[in-house]
Amino acid sequence: MPTVAVIGDGQLARMMHTEAIELGLKPRVLAGSYDASAAQVFGDVVIGDYKNLDDVQNVCDGATAATFDHEHVPNEFLDELIAAGVSVQPQPQALIFAQDKLEQRRKMKEIGAPVPEFAPIESAEDAGAFFESVEGEMCLKATRGGYDGHGVWFPGTRGEAENLVAELLDKGTPLYAERKVDFDRELSAMVARTPSGEVRAWPVVESRQRDGICVEAIAPAPGMSEETAAYCQELATKIATELDVTGVLAVELFAKDGEITVNELAMRPHNTGHWTQDGCVTSQFEQHLRAVLDWPLGSVETTAPYTVMVNTLGAETEPAEPMEERVKEVMRQYPDAKVHLYGKGHRPGRKMGHVNVSGTDLDTVLERAKAAADIIVGGTGAAAN
Repeated sequence: MPTVAVIGDGQLARMMHTEAIELGLKPRVLAGSYDASAAQVFGDVVIGDYKNLDDVQNVCDGATAATFDHEHVPNEFLDELIAAGVSVQPQPQALIFAQDKLEQRRKMKEIGAPVPEFAPIESAEDAGAFFESVEGEMCLKATRGGYDGHGVWFPGTRGEAENLVAELLDKGTPLYAERKVDFDRELSAMVARTPSGEVRAWPVVESRQRDGICVEAIAPAPGMSEETAAYCQELATKIATELDVTGVLAVELFAKDGEITVNELAMRPHNTGHWTQDGCVTSQFEQHLRAVLDWPLGSVETTAPYTVMVNTLGAETEPAEPMEERVKEVMRQYPDAKVHLYGKGHRPGRKMGHVNVSGTDLDTVLERAKAAADIIVGGTGAAAN
């Protein structure tokens, strides 16, 4: 059976491993240390740095395919792998649009996807001019490296925008700006695509955020018309096809009064797709592996009317009760809850894991998922009994 090399040692790689061993694959991971989330569970671990070409080549030696749990591997390394005959999925010509948000915006505009007004920002003067052009509705972003609300700023005045840009450019942060989008909820449209062009789209999900971090994902997005849901799925499919994305693609969207705007792209399994582990015939992790190997894709039918995923984010202080006891308490109070932990040490706000609950009544499912997650982070969870 094929060896699949995964570059990146976080929870996404960890959860790919679960599906890889069920499929009979030979998963191998490039990890920074043996106590990294993925390295704790992989049987074949290569210790190294994804910013070191020798380490990247080493983990891919003899692999049928190579894939990622983040988009930050230098593209020139991937070109070297491809030249050596490694099947890299997704390929660098697609990954650039997840790595560089300005390039992503330009490509989205080129293919006709709905995006806000945007411009590169190379000086304080650029910032001031853009601030005025959008009547102060300015969102400033780092073109590379931002995540979970990091690398995003909302200056309140022209002077603040100019000073902030001058400071960030001095630090070497490449920037662009876009018109701040007015939205009433965030959505995620996820698809998987094979190198030979087969595409499957999961139901569109509502993603609920706090401080730039996803805290809940509800599948399918409640109160959405069939027309809007179909449009979002078709948009994600078009983006995957036009950009030649392989593997899983998450298209994060803003929605307002039926109007849809593309926020960002992720070319890998995504936080808003974790619900598929327990709420869908084929999880995003199995589908990603099928896709990168160019195997037939699995069914994306749901297994319940609703599935809710709630992230367990580290509390301000570490709970005194051991994690094992908290997990057992979830099992006692909410036997329908599925707990997925990442093997990470406590840190305030850190994604320690997530909880999935499926069922027929959305309010009940949401309440039970939130209560179960509350126990994992050190609460009582009693409110939803």
